[in-house]
Amino acid sequence: MKKWFYFSLIPLIFLGCASLGSIMQPTAQVDTTAGTQPLPPYSGPKARIAVAEFEVKAAKATSEIGSGLREMLVTALVNSNRFSVVERQVLGAVMQEQELAASGAAVSGTGPKRGQIKTADLIITAAVTEFEPQASGGQAGVGGGGSVGSGILGGLLGAALNKAHMALDIRIIDASTSEVLAATRVQGQASDVAGGFMAGFFGGWALGGGLSAYANTPMEKAIRICIIEAVRYISQTIPANYYKY
Repeated sequence: MKKWFYFSLIPLIFLGCASLGSIMQPTAQVDTTAGTQPLPPYSGPKARIAVAEFEVKAAKATSEIGSGLREMLVTALVNSNRFSVVERQVLGAVMQEQELAASGAAVSGTGPKRGQIKTADLIITAAVTEFEPQASGGQAGVGGGGSVGSGILGGLLGAALNKAHMALDIRIIDASTSEVLAATRVQGQASDVAGGFMAGFFGGWALGGGLSAYANTPMEKAIRICIIEAVRYISQTIPANYYKY
């Protein structure tokens, strides 16, 4: 009798899985164009900026995560079409090419010229002050009470409801005077249903750098929201006289 009862539940379990598909769909949507959609189109003069290495202060973040966030911010700033971003992280490679061109070992008349490196009027710095992939959680189980409902349906369909959160401290610095022109804190937060049962509902688009582990999770959305807010703040806060290129 007991064995018959358990086998009779199998169709109900699969029917429950199908009917709950729409209920347990992930709420976090991946935005792969961070920094472009939130701002209106722009075709005017640009401000010339450099983005410094991110300082990582959050306990759950690493230097790789800081580097990945910086890469995302640089890409979003360029895509906003409001900034001419000069890259200092590859300056050594640029100088090496210039030295090679001037050494006489390269083909005459080819390669980069000396004295052409552009300097930034502004430096953007950022510190990762909060990084919480699972800031809070609970159980989104099915079937409350009763050994069968909680043991079978609850174990099969239950998943953790996660809330992800991160924050950046942004500063805009005048490169001539080292004066901090503006500073703020931007943050991103997202919630979603996650867990092994939900893995099939997520896409395969991956983040780069040290952020790939958070692809298609609430943390990815929190990261992208934070980057978008950073671009919005930088664009709206830099004084108009810096937009001259």
